[in-house]
Amino acid sequence: MQIADIIIRNGRILTMDTEAPRAEALAIVGNRIFATGDESTIMALAGSKTRVFDAHGGTVLPGFNEAHMHIFGGSVGLTQLSLFGVHGFAALQDAVRDYAAANPALKLLVAQYADYTILSETERVTRHHLDRILPDRPLLLIAPDHHTAWANTAALKAAGILEGRDVGVGNEIVMGADGLANGELKETNAITPVAELGESGGREGLGIGTGGEPDHVTAEARAGDIAAIRRGLDYCASLGITSIQNMDGNLYQLEMLEEIEHDGGLPVRARIPFHMKNFMSLDILTEKAAAWRARFDGDRLRSDFIKVFADGVTESGTAVFIDDYADEPGWRGDPLFAREHFARIAIEADRLGFQIAVHAIGDGAVRLVLDGYEAAARANGRRDSRHRIEHIEVVHPDDIPRFAELGAVASMQPTHPPGSAGLPLEPYLSRIGEARWPYAFAWRTLTDAGAKIVFSTDWPVSPLPPMSCIHDAMTRRTWKNGMADQRLSLLETLAAYTRTGAWVEFMEDRKGVLKPGYLADIVILDGDVEATPYEGLAAIRPLATICDGRFTYEARAA
Repeated sequence: MQIADIIIRNGRILTMDTEAPRAEALAIVGNRIFATGDESTIMALAGSKTRVFDAHGGTVLPGFNEAHMHIFGGSVGLTQLSLFGVHGFAALQDAVRDYAAANPALKLLVAQYADYTILSETERVTRHHLDRILPDRPLLLIAPDHHTAWANTAALKAAGILEGRDVGVGNEIVMGADGLANGELKETNAITPVAELGESGGREGLGIGTGGEPDHVTAEARAGDIAAIRRGLDYCASLGITSIQNMDGNLYQLEMLEEIEHDGGLPVRARIPFHMKNFMSLDILTEKAAAWRARFDGDRLRSDFIKVFADGVTESGTAVFIDDYADEPGWRGDPLFAREHFARIAIEADRLGFQIAVHAIGDGAVRLVLDGYEAAARANGRRDSRHRIEHIEVVHPDDIPRFAELGAVASMQPTHPPGSAGLPLEPYLSRIGEARWPYAFAWRTLTDAGAKIVFSTDWPVSPLPPMSCIHDAMTRRTWKNGMADQRLSLLETLAAYTRTGAWVEFMEDRKGVLKPGYLADIVILDGDVEATPYEGLAAIRPLATICDGRFTYEARAA
């Protein structure tokens, strides 16, 4: 008789397997699930060396699959100042000055989660505000969406951009009436010169900014970067995450993850894209992306898809809409790729067998991407491509049925709607206008139209804990009486964080459900998610996380 290495008992096991959705216990042999079923049957597989874990009545799920995140940037941000929930100049001043006093050696002080309305709903941050707080040390505040940042004069001077600089289409160093930068930096190319002043040299942003590699990294700096990523990976494991799908990539990140895998093993499975920028030639897909795919092709570390940005974000005016911004007549945003240019990329990437994932916030960008996917299907023939659109904050009603028609995946974040996860309603709702509200963050509408949907946080844009994200998904409120409720059911939401996350990365044959023969990627929670009121879901925490058959996190001894 086969003896189990690990048995999980006394839990409410939601297998996410439609054929056998519930179980009382499960057994693991090696890195695979050996059996699920009633407790007496599973306990018969126990031997003298079997680790028996008591779930104490908590929910047991497939490990969470964080389907859209940024591991390097999020990892670096763990030691930076968090301004989450900080509002008003006085509170901002206290937080920054306390952090500065506690970190006298930092070359650049970086603060995350600086909301667009951190001062007030009407006053935007400038370098002059930040100079009043900290005049003599470089300071950078980064918005939650990471598409806008604000720097003080010391930082702008040190970066050489106080007098402005050409930072390319879709990026902007906002200039003041005095002919100098006013402190607001829109998009990566504008933010990077300041970020490079920091301890990490801005290397955490290269995978999303240029898609390129860092220059002249010392052994000490690289070791520091690896240490930061290890902290981030361990943090993921502590939250019940067993798989991450990164949305920025370069060889530098891949090789650091590879080194971690060879030196003790990755605590989570990682999927890293090739990041296609608008200045790159199509040849690079064959010359570089295909080489990465061949080199990194394991179940624990893979590079097998292409990431693209089609636009920016609504709050800064860099998202692309079909019609004008409601509060800015005449402005619709500039796409980062012309329609024909993106179509050529989609056709070639699809021809090479790559999945494509595209950041598209506004309905104009979503349409551009769908048009590109349609062009790829016409040129290459239809296949099970599972091409993705990331965020889809607003979708035009005419484009809703196209997701199912094209097999395009809706990759969305329950932490992003205004009013969720501490986000203010403004300026977002006024920017898109009330006519667009029914088609904003339209999870239920897209699902009912046949679209496949995956959920994630976009960390560090939003806090990473999956249970907090699930809480946000289940407690979302409409912005006006009579609007459609866009929430999914709890089981649909859990599937969007587990089973569908595995499906979207073509691994539904080995993970994302708890069934015999599948990889042993499991999270054991300290509460029963089905019996907990939605308002209490965020308080549920992992008791343990198992990835590839080994414990990667334990809150306490079982």
